[in-house]
Amino acid sequence: MPQIFPRVWRYAYSLSGTRDGADDLAQAACLRAMERARQFQAGTHLDRWVFRITRNLWVSELRKAQVRKQGGLSVVDAEEIADPGQNPERDYDRREVLKAVLDLPEAQRETVFLVYIEGYSYKEAAELLEIPLATVMSRLATARGRLSQKFRDQEGVSDAK
Repeated sequence: MPQIFPRVWRYAYSLSGTRDGADDLAQAACLRAMERARQFQAGTHLDRWVFRITRNLWVSELRKAQVRKQGGLSVVDAEEIADPGQNPERDYDRREVLKAVLDLPEAQRETVFLVYIEGYSYKEAAELLEIPLATVMSRLATARGRLSQKFRDQEGVSDAK
């Protein structure tokens, strides 16, 4: 479990939008996985199994707290994500992209994370999310369009200055 915990935490962060939320969700998912270790099928992918547990816990929490009715997820402070080892321009660009991704609707954000951050194939993401492959493709296309438009709009504003 220790080898996949950082990935589970990143996934939990993409769902919860906060470091504290990610800590709690990742810990709960790992605890649930350990409690239900007998349910894990040998020869299958441990990471996918724990990601599914993480997602199910998150959905349960959303239902309990009725977050969807209250306007969605909390805003993430991109300053928390800065990597001090990078140069300032690249770090700024990275934060801007991350902020834009975190501003996507939850379904798109989650799909973008699984495919572009975790490197799952479209088919694997569809299996993890328990949705059709066409839905994964649609979410990614829509997310790319939104991100592209957002950065085109920002470029137009900076060109106008």
